[in-house]
Amino acid sequence: MTQRIGAAKAITQLSGWTETPGRDAIAKTYKFADFNAAFGFMTRVALKAETLDHHPEWSNVYNKVEVMLTTHDAGGVTDKDVTLAKFMDEAAG
Repeated sequence: MTQRIGAAKAITQLSGWTETPGRDAIAKTYKFADFNAAFGFMTRVALKAETLDHHPEWSNVYNKVEVMLTTHDAGGVTDKDVTLAKFMDEAAG
C-alpha cells in the first residue's frame, strides 16, 4: 500500500493546486484555448494515468478541465498524486 502524505504537504510541492474541502484530495482547474486543446490534454493524461495505474477524478466542459486527485486505496493524497499532478502541469504547458 502507498503511504499517505496528505493534501497540505502535497500542495507545497506543486503550483496552483489547492486542498479539497472535506476530503484529503488536491484540485486544480485548467483552461485551454478550445475544446480540442482540452481534450488533447485529457488524452495525454489518460495515457500516463494508465501507465501509473492511478486515475484522476475529472470533468470537462468545452475548454475547461477540472481535476481532483486522491489515492483511494490509501484514503488520501500520496506521492502518486504528486507525480500525476506534476505530469498534468507539464502536459498543460
